[in-house]
Amino acid sequence: MADPVFLPAAREEFLAAADRYDAASPGLGEEFIAEVERAVARLTTFPNHGNPYFGESRRIVLRRFPYDVVYLRSDQEIVVVAIAHQRRSPFYWRERI
Repeated sequence: MADPVFLPAAREEFLAAADRYDAASPGLGEEFIAEVERAVARLTTFPNHGNPYFGESRRIVLRRFPYDVVYLRSDQEIVVVAIAHQRRSPFYWRERI
């Protein structure tokens, strides 16, 4: 399976969260990026890794940061729908599905 594809909005929120972490503590943004990238990389091998979530979406809960990687899977591709904070505006990303 090809590498997962990020929706533009998911990529933007991912990078914005990394910037916020880096502003709070230099280097923390890079650690956030690395954790998200590890979670997303696992999806190429284990597309069912995440738990069923909303509708057809699935999610991976990050270990160190309060974020979920929300994604859709098909036989052909995996699409990252959101890098969603667990406590802010739940399900704001539903319209992306």
